[in-house]
Formats: sequence, structure tokens, C-alpha cells
Amino acid sequence: MDRLPMLELFAGELRRLRERAGLSQEALGQQISYSASLVAAVEQCRRPPREEFTERCDDVLQADGLLGRIRAALLRESLLPWFREWVTIEQEATALCSFQPLVLPGLLQTEAYARELYEKASHFLGDTLEQQVAARLARQEILRRDSPPQLVVVLDYTVLERPIGDPKVMREQLLHLLEMARRPKVHLHVVPQGTGAYPGLNGAFVIATPPEGDDVAYLDNQLQGSIVERTADVHSLRQTWESVRAEAIPHGATLRLISEAAESWT
Repeated sequence: MDRLPMLELFAGELRRLRERAGLSQEALGQQISYSASLVAAVEQCRRPPREEFTERCDDVLQADGLLGRIRAALLRESLLPWFREWVTIEQEATALCSFQPLVLPGLLQTEAYARELYEKASHFLGDTLEQQVAARLARQEILRRDSPPQLVVVLDYTVLERPIGDPKVMREQLLHLLEMARRPKVHLHVVPQGTGAYPGLNGAFVIATPPEGDDVAYLDNQLQGSIVERTADVHSLRQTWESVRAEAIPHGATLRLISEAAESWT
């Protein structure tokens, strides 16, 4: 795996802070409840730092959040280059409207579900896979902010039936979906089973409303994603969104449907 500059910076700062504290790798591992071999692997850029590991190191080494800030930059660096601009838009948006006909949106995925997608659908391996999973989970922080964006998601019913991972992964994922949907600014809708052809079947898309200015959209494909800013194109996607919403069932009925689907994955 090619080393990312921020990964090397994290490793170097972790080593510097550990040595400043007069701790061996083994001693630090004991204080943060991780193995010395993991500490060594992170310091040698062989393992990307996980969130809990980083938080514990920041605390024990009295780093005032330095490692956490480096890790945040590392996660952004880990994103595929063509996706970075969209993540910035996503982070600043006041509202997000997402239609997903095949899989759950990244903002609502569990770690196991995301890992399965990256491994089986995108063919990432090893630490590269772990970096992508960590970056996806980090994006979800926007939903835990004091003022999160309004997130409205429409799913095709087949998303609830498609086995991404084993039944345990699917059950945990759908239960997580229910938990997220109880948040005031998260609204879920499902296009019910048996619905015939409708405009959304042409592909997934997301529309973001920024704090100022016009809406911006995002389209995904087999090669890379693209940001849509042209007024006429965004307007067309907004019309498609309204058509998709019209096919979907209300939020409350959707939650009951997801709950039933979760029980079927046993």
C-alpha cells in the first residue's frame, strides 16, 4: 500500500508523543488497552489508526486532540480524489435528499455493511479497505452534530432484501436504520414492493442544499462520481426526486416495513 502523507504524520506524532511521555510501545498499549504490536503497527504505517485507538492515545498522551485532528485529515486524504469535493459539499449542506435503488446510502451504513460493499463490490483489500471504511464512517459525524442537516432518503424496497453480508449483518444494518430514523432530522421512505417502472430506476443520486446558493447534486457510476451544478440538470434531478417521493410510502409506514424486514433476517 502506498503510504499517505497524513498516515506518516500520524505515525510520527504518535511516536514523538509516546517518547515524550517516557512510554514504551508496550507501556502505551497497556494504558490504552491495546496490544504493543498494534501500537507498533500504527507507528510503522502498517495499520491505519481507528477512532477509539486515536481518542485513547490523545487522552493518555495529553495531546489536546492533535492525533484526532491528524486522523480527520487522514480520512479525507483516504477518500477517492473525485469524491473529496462532494464530501466537502455534504459536510456543509443544510439538507440532503438521497435516492438509492440498490444499497443503503453511506451516511446510514453500519461498519460491517460498508466493509462488505467495499470488499465485494469495489474489490478493496487490506489496509486500503480499512481506510475506505473508516472514511465512510467518519462522514456520518454530520448526523451527530448539534445542528445536523435534514436527511431525507428514499429507498427501493429491494435494498431491504439484498443480502449484503450474512443475515446478522443485514439485521444489524436494518436495526441501525430504524435507530437513525428516530432522529428528528432523518426521514426514510421506501418505494414499495411491486411498484413498476418509475423515474428513479435510472440511477442513484443525491441533492444537497448548501447554506447559501443553489442546490448541487451528485451522481455515481461504475468509474467515478460526478458533481452536477448546471441549473437545468439540477432542476431535472429535483423533478425526478419529486416523482420518486410520490411513489414512496410515508415515514411511519416505512419504519414498520423496515422493522418487519429486520425480523426476517434471522
